[in-house]
Amino acid sequence: MGSADSKLNFRKAVIQLTTKTQPVEATDDAFWDQFWADTATSVQDVFALVPAAEIRAVREESPSNLATLCYKAVEKLVQGAESGCHSEKERQIVLNCSRLLTRVLPYIFEDPDWRGFFWSTVPGAGRGGPQLRGLCGPCPKQGEDDDENARPLAESLLLAIADLLFCPDFTVQSHRRSTVDSAEDIHSLDSCEYIWEAGVGFAHSPQPNYIHDMNRMELLKLLLTCFSEAMYLPPAPDSSSINPWVQFFCSTENRHALPLFTSLLNTVCAYDPVGYGIPYNHLLFSDYREPLVEEAAQVLIVTLDHDSATSASPTVDGTTTGTAMDDADPPGPENLFVNYLSRIHREEDFQFILKGIARLLSNPLLQTYLPNSTKKIQFHQELLVLFWKLCDFNKKFLFFVLKSSDVLDILVPILYFLNDARADQSRVGLMHIGVFILLLLSGERNFGVRLNKPYSVRVPMDIPVFTGTHADLLIVVFHKIITSGHQRLQPLFDCLLTIVVNVSPYLKSLSMVAANKLLHLLEAFSTTWFLFSAAQNHHLVFFLLEVFNNIIQYQFDGNSNLVYAIIRKRSVFHQLANLPTDPPAIHKALQWRRRPPEPLSRAGSQEGASMEGSRPAVPAEPGTLKTSLVATPGIDKLTEKSQVSEDGTLRSLESAPQQSSAEDSPATEEPSQAWREQRRLSSASASGQWSPTSEWILSWKSKLPLQTIMRLLQVLVPQVEKICIDKGLTDESEILRFLQHGTLVGLLPVPHPILIRKYQANSGTAMWFRTYMWGVIYLRNVDPPVWYDTDVKLFEIQRV
Repeated sequence: MGSADSKLNFRKAVIQLTTKTQPVEATDDAFWDQFWADTATSVQDVFALVPAAEIRAVREESPSNLATLCYKAVEKLVQGAESGCHSEKERQIVLNCSRLLTRVLPYIFEDPDWRGFFWSTVPGAGRGGPQLRGLCGPCPKQGEDDDENARPLAESLLLAIADLLFCPDFTVQSHRRSTVDSAEDIHSLDSCEYIWEAGVGFAHSPQPNYIHDMNRMELLKLLLTCFSEAMYLPPAPDSSSINPWVQFFCSTENRHALPLFTSLLNTVCAYDPVGYGIPYNHLLFSDYREPLVEEAAQVLIVTLDHDSATSASPTVDGTTTGTAMDDADPPGPENLFVNYLSRIHREEDFQFILKGIARLLSNPLLQTYLPNSTKKIQFHQELLVLFWKLCDFNKKFLFFVLKSSDVLDILVPILYFLNDARADQSRVGLMHIGVFILLLLSGERNFGVRLNKPYSVRVPMDIPVFTGTHADLLIVVFHKIITSGHQRLQPLFDCLLTIVVNVSPYLKSLSMVAANKLLHLLEAFSTTWFLFSAAQNHHLVFFLLEVFNNIIQYQFDGNSNLVYAIIRKRSVFHQLANLPTDPPAIHKALQWRRRPPEPLSRAGSQEGASMEGSRPAVPAEPGTLKTSLVATPGIDKLTEKSQVSEDGTLRSLESAPQQSSAEDSPATEEPSQAWREQRRLSSASASGQWSPTSEWILSWKSKLPLQTIMRLLQVLVPQVEKICIDKGLTDESEILRFLQHGTLVGLLPVPHPILIRKYQANSGTAMWFRTYMWGVIYLRNVDPPVWYDTDVKLFEIQRV
């Protein structure tokens, strides 16, 4: 009965608060204590017993009471942090206040008039000590107290949460036999000795404690809710808006910044959902660690929301007390979490992080003989954001990832997620981040080299069975996305093909399946109706021709399968060379466009049987919630062209980011100029619909890089035809054997320089990541539904 009584009393207190029209004094402890002192309500109870309509009613009709409720709840958290939460009653009060603030904060953020409330100062709360003395009695008169030194309520709240996250016997194991007696001991406590998990910069793994994990999770949930003010601001075009909550929490004002950063990172990377290897163990024992790991991952990626394009780029050097960090100058960004992340440098730390992320990303792929016998985690999107941040902010980590074949342990899960989500419109954000990560990796030579490792893992995917390398897997999955993904993925085609272009000079031996897929894409993209139906479609043909040229010029010897596929599909290249440019032909091609849009034809792509145990990609269930995303920059803004020198180093071809189009070779006119010229040559009709012109087609047709391929066909086709006639061959294995031993040395044009399009940080992608990250957090927090039905502005919530 006790629990039912406490819920009833709590509900009565809420009703009293919503019906009182007069302000309740802050000193009326008997009234305010009803909310936290006598209750044992779970976070789910708080959400059920404090309805949204009533919070909004108090906000509009009794604003002073809502303000006092927040002040008093923060005061209790500060007192708990001061005292060290020794008694069970104190801990219960801290948890109840934490749950109540988690419930109320989003409704304060959604109202612009309240947004500055937490950043207003509390009279009497000096920065010297965090006590909120002004709440406990009447406010001092003007001039009675030095308010210039007062601490805003938000700062008091954030510092209290940080202290409570390292509170012995509440959120961390006490190191002493006797309890800490005095408040000074709490403030002199070195939280670096209480890091939650072994890993980066900390060797000791504390004994697991269910209660501590649950308490940490509740406090992290409140912390995430504090940070979520960003959800209530519309996306800013320059992305430079700084979240004041994150800015303060990750500053030197927070003395726990280093141990908390390390605790969050280690908690995520050390987590092993498979546990002791007992099948179905997740059904026998509840895994209290997973909710903490999810919360830690979400808090971590929000603290790392830092636009490296508009600020000083994080360095791999700096100063800190942590042994795991570089100890040289100059210091990195002011956000200490970004600073610490950018300065991790020990190989064993990189190994721990990479292994941890790879293990967790691979978890949904684990196939066992007993279905559902291993626990499947759900926070792979947060992990992908974290991996992106690591690579973007710490170049030493990126080079470590690419130094060995371990990068393939990241690649395979990403390809699995891309393939699995391709038909599901609610997962378009997942598709984008997977592609962005691969684009970032593909800018480094080592990634292309690593792709030559044979693929033998056999993760069940609904793709054709093939024998080959990881490069083949990548091409086959990309082909599947392009030919059978939903319409909203079309903006990603440029990115997908840029990745293939970047790795193509290093691919030693493509399988016949992958070679046919590339030729099928060229066939589909070079039809006149597709080329003429949008101003940028011809770029896709340029990308594919660049792939073929790179492989022919730099990896001819091992790629007889691709050469054979090019010979078989030679008519496609001849059609491109003879592309019609006269108005009647353009008009005829565009008649196709007036038909209902259809996905790219898959005829002739030789699908073959899918892998055993795979399930087809399925669309989202009707009614599935998704969050909107801002548009991503075009490939020309996302990347910067670099030329590979003879010694293997990269030389940037662009002094500043410019609009560039896929067909520009280093010798052609300035990219942005060529782009403007093309836009001028194509005309826009009165209705605003774009339409191609003869001049527009001629402007890029003349730049099609067909010389190398045409020379190859000129030399090899007569030889292959002669062999077939002389020997009466119908068996392609004989032809392949001939091509394997053939050579084009001295017959091809001089090899062109290798062009790599490296990802470059920009404010457009920073804004995209912010909206994507908060959208994931919004949708994943359903128990309790922290932000549901609040008026978020950063994105729209839509139903599929």
